[in-house]
Amino acid sequence: MRAVVQRVKRAEVRVEGRITGKIEKGILVFLGVGEDDENKDLEYMADKIMNLRIFEDDNDKMNLSVIDVGGSVLVVSQFTLYGDCRKGNRPSYSKAARPEKAKDFYDRFIEYISNKYGIKVESGIFQASMEVDYINDGPVTLMIDSKKTF
Repeated sequence: MRAVVQRVKRAEVRVEGRITGKIEKGILVFLGVGEDDENKDLEYMADKIMNLRIFEDDNDKMNLSVIDVGGSVLVVSQFTLYGDCRKGNRPSYSKAARPEKAKDFYDRFIEYISNKYGIKVESGIFQASMEVDYINDGPVTLMIDSKKTF
């Protein structure tokens, strides 16, 4: 799995003009599922993201997680995180999971975070054309790969 994680002051996702997910302070997660991902990738990614210490403590050091600050999470599916641009000008998405697998992992990722951490999790709609608005706080933006390729 791959994710782009952004610390946000607020974020929302809309489908056909309707808000499907909205949070205040927290993290925005663009999530992609790879063809060879397994349950261990899902759990690694969810636990890593939820425990990232990217929020400031009283000494202005990034020592707190989204859990520590009582934040929320907005998850948006993003298969283009598996776009391979090394050859030619048209990205190849051959390493991205097929839609059935990707939707299953996307839904289970959201459920895992919600159940394990008891935190508010909002989301977009899988395979929909979405508009995402957010205010990146910092800015703080991180890339994570469950296979640790970067």
